[in-house]
Amino acid sequence: MSCPPLADRIDALLPQTQCTKCGHDGCRPYADAIAAGAAPINRCPPGGDEGIAALAALLEQPILPLDLTRGQPGPLLVARIDEAHCIGCTLCIQACPVDAIVGANKRMHTVLADWCTGCDLCVAPCPVDCIDMVPAGRGWTAEDADISRQRHRGHQARLARLAADNARLMAAEIPDAPAPRDTAAAEQDEDRKRSAIESALARARARRNAPRP
Repeated sequence: MSCPPLADRIDALLPQTQCTKCGHDGCRPYADAIAAGAAPINRCPPGGDEGIAALAALLEQPILPLDLTRGQPGPLLVARIDEAHCIGCTLCIQACPVDAIVGANKRMHTVLADWCTGCDLCVAPCPVDCIDMVPAGRGWTAEDADISRQRHRGHQARLARLAADNARLMAAEIPDAPAPRDTAAAEQDEDRKRSAIESALARARARRNAPRP
Protein backbone atom coordinates (compact mmCIF):
# COMPACT_ATOMS: atom_id res chain seq x y z
CA MET A 1 0.00 0.00 0.00
CA SER A 2 1.48 3.34 -1.04
CA CYS A 3 2.14 6.05 1.51
CA PRO A 4 -0.22 9.06 1.39
CA PRO A 5 1.29 12.26 -0.07
CA LEU A 6 3.33 14.29 2.38
CA ALA A 7 0.81 17.17 2.38
CA ASP A 8 -1.94 14.73 3.39
CA ARG A 9 0.12 13.43 6.30
CA ILE A 10 0.91 16.98 7.43
CA ASP A 11 -2.73 18.00 7.13
CA ALA A 12 -3.71 15.03 9.29
CA LEU A 13 -1.59 16.48 12.13
CA LEU A 14 -3.07 19.99 11.96
CA PRO A 15 -6.03 20.87 14.21
CA GLN A 16 -8.34 21.88 11.35
CA THR A 17 -9.62 24.99 13.11
CA GLN A 18 -9.24 26.82 9.77
CA CYS A 19 -8.30 29.97 11.73
CA THR A 20 -5.77 31.32 9.15
CA LYS A 21 -3.43 32.44 11.96
CA CYS A 22 -0.62 30.64 10.16
CA GLY A 23 -0.96 33.12 7.31
CA HIS A 24 -2.69 30.70 4.95
CA ASP A 25 -6.37 30.33 4.05
CA GLY A 26 -6.93 27.22 6.11
CA CYS A 27 -5.14 24.15 7.37
CA ARG A 28 -4.76 22.43 4.00
CA PRO A 29 -3.02 25.38 2.31
CA TYR A 30 -0.68 25.54 5.31
CA ALA A 31 0.02 21.81 4.97
CA ASP A 32 0.77 22.29 1.27
CA ALA A 33 3.17 25.14 2.10
CA ILE A 34 4.98 23.07 4.73
CA ALA A 35 5.28 20.14 2.34
CA ALA A 36 6.75 22.45 -0.29
CA GLY A 37 9.27 23.87 2.18
CA ALA A 38 7.64 27.29 1.91
CA ALA A 39 6.48 27.60 5.53
CA PRO A 40 7.91 26.60 8.92
CA ILE A 41 6.15 24.13 11.22
CA ASN A 42 5.65 26.52 14.14
CA ARG A 43 2.88 28.86 12.94
CA CYS A 44 -0.18 27.07 14.33
CA PRO A 45 -1.23 28.42 17.75
CA PRO A 46 -4.18 26.00 18.09
CA GLY A 47 -1.82 23.08 17.55
CA GLY A 48 0.60 24.44 20.15
CA ASP A 49 3.84 22.75 21.15
CA GLU A 50 2.30 19.29 20.78
CA GLY A 51 1.42 19.97 17.16
CA ILE A 52 4.90 21.30 16.43
CA ALA A 53 6.45 18.20 17.97
CA ALA A 54 4.28 15.93 15.83
CA LEU A 55 5.18 17.82 12.65
CA ALA A 56 8.87 17.81 13.56
CA ALA A 57 8.79 14.04 14.05
CA LEU A 58 7.02 13.49 10.74
CA LEU A 59 9.42 15.72 8.81
CA GLU A 60 12.50 14.76 10.82
CA GLN A 61 13.15 18.39 11.65
CA PRO A 62 14.19 20.10 14.89
CA ILE A 63 11.38 21.19 17.16
CA LEU A 64 10.88 24.96 16.94
CA PRO A 65 9.33 27.28 19.52
CA LEU A 66 5.82 28.41 18.67
CA ASP A 67 5.77 31.66 16.68
CA LEU A 68 3.81 33.79 19.14
CA THR A 69 3.37 36.56 16.59
CA ARG A 70 0.74 34.28 15.09
CA GLY A 71 -1.31 34.18 18.27
CA GLN A 72 -1.33 32.69 21.72
CA PRO A 73 -2.14 29.04 22.42
CA GLY A 74 -4.83 28.37 24.94
CA PRO A 75 -8.02 26.48 25.74
CA LEU A 76 -10.70 26.04 23.11
CA LEU A 77 -12.98 29.05 22.73
CA VAL A 78 -16.30 29.30 20.93
CA ALA A 79 -18.10 32.28 19.49
CA ARG A 80 -21.20 33.58 21.27
CA ILE A 81 -23.55 36.10 19.68
CA ASP A 82 -25.42 38.62 21.80
CA GLU A 83 -28.68 37.88 20.04
CA ALA A 84 -30.38 40.95 21.50
CA HIS A 85 -28.01 43.18 19.54
CA CYS A 86 -27.57 41.09 16.36
CA ILE A 87 -28.83 43.00 13.32
CA GLY A 88 -28.75 40.06 10.93
CA CYS A 89 -26.12 41.47 8.57
CA THR A 90 -24.80 37.93 7.70
CA LEU A 91 -21.15 39.07 7.66
CA CYS A 92 -20.29 36.59 10.40
CA ILE A 93 -21.98 33.80 8.44
CA GLN A 94 -19.87 34.63 5.40
CA ALA A 95 -16.69 34.70 7.50
CA CYS A 96 -17.21 31.34 9.26
CA PRO A 97 -15.04 28.70 7.55
CA VAL A 98 -17.11 25.74 8.78
CA ASP A 99 -20.68 27.10 8.50
CA ALA A 100 -21.14 27.06 12.27
CA ILE A 101 -23.37 30.16 12.29
CA VAL A 102 -26.97 29.96 11.20
CA GLY A 103 -29.41 32.75 10.44
CA ALA A 104 -30.85 34.81 7.63
CA ASN A 105 -30.58 38.36 6.38
CA LYS A 106 -32.04 40.79 8.95
CA ARG A 107 -32.76 37.88 11.28
CA MET A 108 -31.01 36.89 14.49
CA HIS A 109 -27.96 34.65 14.07
CA THR A 110 -26.92 31.78 16.33
CA VAL A 111 -23.62 29.92 16.72
CA LEU A 112 -23.70 26.12 16.73
CA ALA A 113 -21.25 25.69 19.59
CA ASP A 114 -20.47 22.03 18.82
CA TRP A 115 -19.38 23.04 15.29
CA CYS A 116 -17.45 26.19 16.24
CA THR A 117 -13.67 25.81 15.93
CA GLY A 118 -12.84 28.94 17.92
CA CYS A 119 -11.17 30.56 14.90
CA ASP A 120 -12.67 34.00 15.83
CA LEU A 121 -12.86 35.02 12.14
CA CYS A 122 -16.45 36.12 12.76
CA VAL A 123 -15.57 38.69 15.44
CA ALA A 124 -14.01 41.54 13.46
CA PRO A 125 -16.58 41.66 10.62
CA CYS A 126 -19.47 42.20 13.06
CA PRO A 127 -20.46 45.87 12.70
CA VAL A 128 -22.14 46.02 16.12
CA ASP A 129 -19.50 44.09 18.12
CA CYS A 130 -22.03 41.57 19.39
CA ILE A 131 -19.77 38.51 19.13
CA ASP A 132 -17.52 37.36 21.98
CA MET A 133 -15.19 34.40 22.27
CA VAL A 134 -15.91 32.42 25.44
CA PRO A 135 -14.44 29.21 26.93
CA ALA A 136 -15.86 26.11 25.31
CA GLY A 137 -15.56 24.09 28.49
CA ARG A 138 -14.06 21.16 26.61
CA GLY A 139 -10.98 20.23 24.65
CA TRP A 140 -10.51 19.96 20.89
CA THR A 141 -10.29 16.31 19.86
CA ALA A 142 -9.04 14.38 16.85
CA GLU A 143 -12.67 13.62 16.04
CA ASP A 144 -13.44 17.36 16.08
CA ALA A 145 -10.56 17.91 13.66
CA ASP A 146 -11.83 15.26 11.24
CA ILE A 147 -15.36 16.67 11.32
CA SER A 148 -14.11 20.24 10.91
CA ARG A 149 -12.02 19.23 7.89
CA GLN A 150 -15.11 17.81 6.22
CA ARG A 151 -17.22 20.85 7.08
CA HIS A 152 -14.58 23.17 5.69
CA ARG A 153 -14.48 21.18 2.46
CA GLY A 154 -18.27 21.37 2.32
CA HIS A 155 -18.12 25.12 2.94
CA GLN A 156 -15.66 25.60 0.09
CA ALA A 157 -17.73 23.42 -2.24
CA ARG A 158 -20.85 25.42 -1.40
CA LEU A 159 -19.08 28.70 -2.15
CA ALA A 160 -17.86 27.31 -5.46
CA ARG A 161 -21.40 26.24 -6.39
CA LEU A 162 -22.80 29.64 -5.45
CA ALA A 163 -20.16 31.41 -7.50
CA ALA A 164 -20.92 29.19 -10.50
CA ASP A 165 -24.69 29.69 -10.08
CA ASN A 166 -24.26 33.47 -9.83
CA ALA A 167 -22.08 33.48 -12.93
CA ARG A 168 -24.73 31.53 -14.86
CA LEU A 169 -27.52 33.83 -13.65
CA MET A 170 -25.55 36.93 -14.56
CA ALA A 171 -24.79 35.48 -18.00
CA ALA A 172 -28.47 34.66 -18.55
CA GLU A 173 -29.58 38.14 -17.51
CA ILE A 174 -27.15 40.01 -19.75
CA PRO A 175 -29.04 41.33 -22.79
CA ASP A 176 -27.77 40.62 -26.29
CA ALA A 177 -26.35 44.13 -26.54
CA PRO A 178 -25.68 45.26 -22.98
CA ALA A 179 -25.08 48.89 -22.31
CA PRO A 180 -21.41 49.31 -21.33
CA ARG A 181 -22.39 51.62 -18.47
CA ASP A 182 -24.75 49.00 -16.93
CA THR A 183 -22.13 46.26 -17.20
CA ALA A 184 -19.50 48.47 -15.62
CA ALA A 185 -21.84 49.37 -12.76
CA ALA A 186 -22.56 45.69 -12.07
CA GLU A 187 -18.85 44.87 -12.04
CA GLN A 188 -18.16 47.75 -9.67
CA ASP A 189 -20.91 46.52 -7.34
CA GLU A 190 -19.41 43.02 -7.28
CA ASP A 191 -15.95 44.50 -6.68
CA ARG A 192 -17.28 46.50 -3.73
CA LYS A 193 -18.88 43.39 -2.22
CA ARG A 194 -15.71 41.36 -2.58
CA SER A 195 -13.64 44.23 -1.20
CA ALA A 196 -15.90 44.54 1.85
CA ILE A 197 -15.56 40.84 2.68
CA GLU A 198 -11.81 40.80 2.07
CA SER A 199 -11.37 43.91 4.23
CA ALA A 200 -13.40 42.33 7.03
CA LEU A 201 -11.27 39.18 6.97
CA ALA A 202 -8.09 41.27 6.86
CA ARG A 203 -9.24 43.18 9.94
CA ALA A 204 -9.89 39.87 11.68
CA ARG A 205 -6.37 38.67 10.94
CA ALA A 206 -4.82 42.00 11.96
CA ARG A 207 -6.79 42.02 15.20
CA ARG A 208 -5.59 38.51 16.06
CA ASN A 209 -1.96 39.23 15.19
CA ALA A 210 -1.75 42.57 16.98
CA PRO A 211 0.75 42.53 19.90
CA ARG A 212 -0.90 42.04 23.23
CA PRO A 213 -0.35 44.84 25.81
